[in-house]
Amino acid sequence: MKKSDFLTLDSLSLQDFDGNSELIPLMTPEDEAAINNEELPESLPILSLRNTVLFPGVVIPITAGRDKSIKLINDANKGSKVIGVVAQKDETIEDPSAKELHHVGTVARILKVLKMPDGNTTVIIQGKKRFALDQVVQEEPYIRATVKEVESVNPKKDKEFRAIIETIKEISLQIIKESPNIPSEASFAIKNIESDGFLISFISSNMNLTVPEKQKLLQIGNLKERALETLRFLNIEVQKLTLKNDIQSKVQTDMNKQQREYFLNQQLKTIQEELGGVNNDQELEEMKTRAKSKKWNEKVAKHFNKEIAKLQRMNPQVADYSIQRNYLDLFLDLPWNEFSKDKFDLKRAMKILDRDHYGLDDVKKRIIEYLAVLKLRNDMKSPILCLYGPPGVGKTSLGKSIAEALGREYVRISLGGLRDEAEIRGHRKTYIGAMPGRIIQSLKKAGTSNPVFVLDEIDKLSNSNQGDPSSAMLEVLDPEQNKEFHDNFLEMGYDLSKVMFVATSNSLNTIQPALRDRMEIINVTGYTIEEKVEIAKQHLLPKQIEEHGLKAKDIKIAKPQLEKIVEGYTRESGVRGLEKQIAKMVRYAAKNIAMDEAYNVKITNDDIVEILGSPKLQRDKYENNDVAGVVTGLAWTSVGGDILFIESILSKGKGNLSITGNLGKVMKESATIAMEYIKSNADEFGIESGIFDKYNVHIHVPEGATPKDGPSAGVTMLTSLVSLFTQKKVKKSLAMTGEITLRGKVLPVGGIKEKILAAKRARIKEILLCEDNRRDIEEIKPEYLKGLTFHYVSDMKDVIKLAITNKKVSNFKSIK
Repeated sequence: MKKSDFLTLDSLSLQDFDGNSELIPLMTPEDEAAINNEELPESLPILSLRNTVLFPGVVIPITAGRDKSIKLINDANKGSKVIGVVAQKDETIEDPSAKELHHVGTVARILKVLKMPDGNTTVIIQGKKRFALDQVVQEEPYIRATVKEVESVNPKKDKEFRAIIETIKEISLQIIKESPNIPSEASFAIKNIESDGFLISFISSNMNLTVPEKQKLLQIGNLKERALETLRFLNIEVQKLTLKNDIQSKVQTDMNKQQREYFLNQQLKTIQEELGGVNNDQELEEMKTRAKSKKWNEKVAKHFNKEIAKLQRMNPQVADYSIQRNYLDLFLDLPWNEFSKDKFDLKRAMKILDRDHYGLDDVKKRIIEYLAVLKLRNDMKSPILCLYGPPGVGKTSLGKSIAEALGREYVRISLGGLRDEAEIRGHRKTYIGAMPGRIIQSLKKAGTSNPVFVLDEIDKLSNSNQGDPSSAMLEVLDPEQNKEFHDNFLEMGYDLSKVMFVATSNSLNTIQPALRDRMEIINVTGYTIEEKVEIAKQHLLPKQIEEHGLKAKDIKIAKPQLEKIVEGYTRESGVRGLEKQIAKMVRYAAKNIAMDEAYNVKITNDDIVEILGSPKLQRDKYENNDVAGVVTGLAWTSVGGDILFIESILSKGKGNLSITGNLGKVMKESATIAMEYIKSNADEFGIESGIFDKYNVHIHVPEGATPKDGPSAGVTMLTSLVSLFTQKKVKKSLAMTGEITLRGKVLPVGGIKEKILAAKRARIKEILLCEDNRRDIEEIKPEYLKGLTFHYVSDMKDVIKLAITNKKVSNFKSIK
């Protein structure tokens, strides 16, 4: 139902522009009966209505804008004030003919005519009774037609009809109550209407119906049928109103919530500005916009929305604000589920590895195997590789080559001396200046979630009262745990399973056993002299020429000269020291070019001595064994393989054993074992047992400033003591390594390749090893073994047979 004209029910106040008003009484049953008894005039001027239908007894205002309509109203107002009102079939027609009007209309009486300021005429009319058009009498200046009355069938006042009328009243009152646009006074009017016909007409006139629907109601002659149809429309109306109110209620609740939040946010913003803060709406909106493009899952998105809401509520002046903002910046910068595409061209990968590194075949083979499996499966947990070897052999730079071969981003973290667990796991946000750990920071810089991560110097992690970083690395390097790596600052699990970790280490002894167990150890051994010369020629010399601003034509160093530099000025398994010596050679050329001085472009041996000085590293060359008790041993050090000399001497005394040379506990025990074994087997070695109580034995290992330890020198000490007691020379150009037992067994030792390389540098010809070390020799390339003869033993008696000659020393004196 609609608002219009409800105030006309009990009394309609019509106020014109002069301030006059007249009251029109409500239609009573008597008035309705009187109207029904009135006779219709023979003809009536017909007023066409565009958008409404007039019902008997109802008062409505009509605005007339058409010239015909205005003239009709003026003429009728001067005369009988009775007109016929009929609805148009098509409201868009400006000047309808009689055929374009509905057949049934309503006789109306003009109550008031008002002239409006815009030139239109407003007329207040009241319906009388229904009629039907008969014949058109005139078309101009307006339509006039003869009419005939449409009879109405009034039902008996039975219980059914009364129930229909009461239901209409109840539903109408319900609509008035629930509709906010209908004034509450309308309910009083509905209650006070006594005439059933007028009640039906009034409600039909004010319902939200289309003109055809209202016209249909007007044309129904039987009042009971009209009441039922009206009731049907009322039921539809009340259903629509209920649905509308439900929707509005929900919308209103949402709007109230939004308005409340908006109001509170505006208040918060004002308070922050008053406290000297800054309006950060733009920054927050930028964060929200960036968040829409992130590839994170629902859990991460929910956490981010929660944290950004927390930032929105914070005062920018408090210390936690900057931490929270940094936290959200980190969240947006991290490459959640963003991966670079791997390149599976294995031949290209092999070329890159060969281009950047000479040798290292085992490492290259493992990388190609990994790429092959990844290519076939296309989804594999990245391995945790640990490149183990001496300094300067290219472990770190190998990681960079792996990244290029895979087409991944390269990230390097130096772990040397790291002693704070927070460097790995990050700090909690509760601390001022909190930051994420190095793992998360490096992923942020890489921009992808699958880079190649080089963990440099993992063996040099230390612990302190700030925690144990090596234990924190367990979660990083465990394929079963790093899928949800927890950073204290990030407060969420981050997937590291697609990261390829490459650790580097100089020693395995200092790596925590649990951490070592999670890595695949790949031994990166030292280089031979030949390999060093090739590396210097292909990599080091061109690199230094470029770094010093020279051209290849400015300095040339041939292979013999490079070999002289390697042998005389470097003593290492790697090539870092060699690169420094080559840099000196290049600086020599750069100085002469800058000073316009003449120099030899092609470097000679004399130039090397002039630039680098006399060869400094001749002490690792083989020394003769003319003195009894001097034996050459092979040792492994942190910088690769080396040779060492075991010296022993006798002096008058009571059989005491002295050991010097900065030796560790294990090495001293090896000397004790060797001494006791000789005592128990003196007859077999041709030694009188009585001399052990008459002489003191002193064993010394030169270079006492260097700590030495390990079981590898057992056979060397045994040979030295036997040579001393028998005063027989040790075989020339022979070196040995191996562990001994009291039972007389020789046990295998490690670091064989490094020891072999050291022997070649020292011009050793023969090497004595344990039988079980034969497999280590078989794994070494034949070209590395060129010029070497190997003797494999399993018993200490075999060692003496092979090592000790029958030749006495020149100053031999019998020992008794």
